[in-house]
Amino acid sequence: MELYKKNALDISRITTANYSTSFSLGTRMLGNRYRPGIYAVYGFVRFADEIVDTFHGFDKEKLIKDFRQQTYDAIENKISTNPILHSFQWVVNRYQIDMELIDAFLDSMEMDLEHSVYGKDKIKTYIYGSAEVVGLMCLRVFYDGDDPGYQNLKYPARKLGEAFQKVNFLRDMKDDFYDKGRVYFPGVDFRDFNNEVKKEIEAEIQQDFNEAFQGIIKLKPSARFGVYLAYRYYLQLFKKIQHTHAENIMGKRYRVPNWMKMVLLFKSYVRNTTSLF
Repeated sequence: MELYKKNALDISRITTANYSTSFSLGTRMLGNRYRPGIYAVYGFVRFADEIVDTFHGFDKEKLIKDFRQQTYDAIENKISTNPILHSFQWVVNRYQIDMELIDAFLDSMEMDLEHSVYGKDKIKTYIYGSAEVVGLMCLRVFYDGDDPGYQNLKYPARKLGEAFQKVNFLRDMKDDFYDKGRVYFPGVDFRDFNNEVKKEIEAEIQQDFNEAFQGIIKLKPSARFGVYLAYRYYLQLFKKIQHTHAENIMGKRYRVPNWMKMVLLFKSYVRNTTSLF
């Protein structure tokens, strides 16, 4: 079973590397003991997201329903023949991740099959389940057996997830609106998206980043660098979007080039090791 577990965790690591170079590099900057658990969390959320976003031509509703049940079975039985779910059940059982977080995540995935335009209440529920709970799962891995530490950092962890998700919404507006028909910003008409509306959205995101940062600097050193690096990557992407005219947002998908990621890695390392935040 140890060999099977190792193989399953390796598959989660490879999945992370294949789907997100930024998240993969950030995870590699964490302390060794955290990495398997974080890879397992990412592999799980990525596979669920793939069902909803890319499995076109298949019965997505049935697939995500089956995936939910397989997840529950894996956690209860502490085994799965699906390596991604075997990795995930391991991290859930090992670190006692709350089932409420898992339910909220899967609920948000199902929401994308049911909703295309999100109102204020729906979007709060969606962001909590699709992003905030992922931060909380990772936080539980960092603060294994330290509930006071976990509780103290829950709010900024949620705000970091919220900031990341909203930046994704802005970055992926073209694909979400034109290809999937989704509107994640309540009351916004993307057919008449202008700089004034864009600045209002960006002000909210900046506030989320500010509140998240207050938690990052309080993280234990063995976890802080990797999280801080991911924060800097997304902040750089956010700044790039901020300097883009509203009409251009709908024309392309913005990203941080690899050379800039290396610059940010070096700068983040210096600031983290010298506490120059």
